[in-house]
Amino acid sequence: MAVSSGTQNLLKEIASWGVSALMIAYVVINFDSLKGQISGALGVPTAAEMAAAEASNPEQQSQPPAAPDTTGDVVIDAGRGGHFETEARVNGKTIDVLVDTGATVVALTYDDAIRAGLSLRDRDYTMVMRTANGNTRGAPVRLDKVSIGAITVRDVQGVVAEDGKLFKTLLGMSFLSRVKQVEMRAGKLVLNN
Repeated sequence: MAVSSGTQNLLKEIASWGVSALMIAYVVINFDSLKGQISGALGVPTAAEMAAAEASNPEQQSQPPAAPDTTGDVVIDAGRGGHFETEARVNGKTIDVLVDTGATVVALTYDDAIRAGLSLRDRDYTMVMRTANGNTRGAPVRLDKVSIGAITVRDVQGVVAEDGKLFKTLLGMSFLSRVKQVEMRAGKLVLNN
């Protein structure tokens, strides 16, 4: 029995939609796992890795985080590729950051950490980080103050990547989760305190 070209095209389209539906279902079912793999590829440690590193290094432990101490909205426009990049002040020093809701903590490049006044020794690198460039070591740190615009958060958990292993400082959830509201509005990221 011969199948017309119109029927063949219809069957191909149905198969294409079926494959798309399966891919979407896979992403939805495995979202947490995929998120962890992507964070690892970007060089951001998981919450469990950060907790283990802090537990093994009592010098890095501190009081529970304080709430943000200023009020006001900060609006960040999406840049090329839809990423949200802005300037932040880390320990009073201006640093270019990529806002990353998939990052567990603020992950600093080695150069940005030095700019922010952190002095690191080889023995401070107590954790393994997975990055796009492969595995590297990370040094867990506490940042005195991280600010974007009028929003300031004190005592922020962070990690410093080895020199040359992280392409840009990532402003992760250790900062964002302590902001009252983070939302998308028509291609803009709005932080509200």
